[in-house]
Order: sequence, then C-alpha cells, then structure tokens
Amino acid sequence: MNVPEDRQYTAEHEWVRLSGGVATVGITAHAASALGDVVFVELPAVGDTVTAGESCGEIESTKSVSELYAPVTGEVIEVNSLAVDTPEQVNDSPYDGGWLFRVDVGDVVTGQLLDAAAYRALIET
Repeated sequence: MNVPEDRQYTAEHEWVRLSGGVATVGITAHAASALGDVVFVELPAVGDTVTAGESCGEIESTKSVSELYAPVTGEVIEVNSLAVDTPEQVNDSPYDGGWLFRVDVGDVVTGQLLDAAAYRALIET
C-alpha cells in the first residue's frame, strides 16, 4: 500500500502535508480502497474552523457513508472543488488530485499524527 513519506497520518486514515503553516488534508489510499467507489464528498467551507479529532465532513461511497475527521485544528482556507465535483478523484488520486481541503494551522499543529512508518504499521495489523 502506498504511504508517502512526506506526510503525517491519523488513525482514522486521513493524511496531512504541512508547508509553511498550511496543512493540506486528504484520505489515505487505504481508506479510499476500503470505502470503494466514492460518489459524494461533503467538506467544510472556506472560513470554517476545524478542530483536530472532530468531524468536519462526510465521504459517501457505494458501500457506506463515513465521517471525515479533521486531523489538525485551524481555519479552512481552500477546498478542492475537483474532489467535490468529481468525487472519483478521491479514489483515483488520494495523495494528489484527490486532496480535500487546506487549513491554516499557523505555528501550532495540534492532533495526534503518525509518521509514515507508524501509519504503515497500523494498517498492516
């Protein structure tokens, strides 16, 4: 299973890539595979504040509806309209074109994040 080293992960299968106080958020390839074909994505709106560990949206697939949990705390500054308009992007490219939203986290990153090795160990058990 593809687990990029340049991100951090949650036990709920979200990923975070930090760059200059901005966190890009998505779901992992493992989550996308387990969900099956994603058909609908509900994301927080630009300007919303999300809190690490709390629900901030939903991902609906042909199998189920799953809550999306914020991996970090901060203000949503961008939403990936491509993922909303063509939710299959979440399956096709979970680490690139299928990212979900960006959060301004400032100087402080809160939330329990795993490095790639720890996340890989989690999904292999």
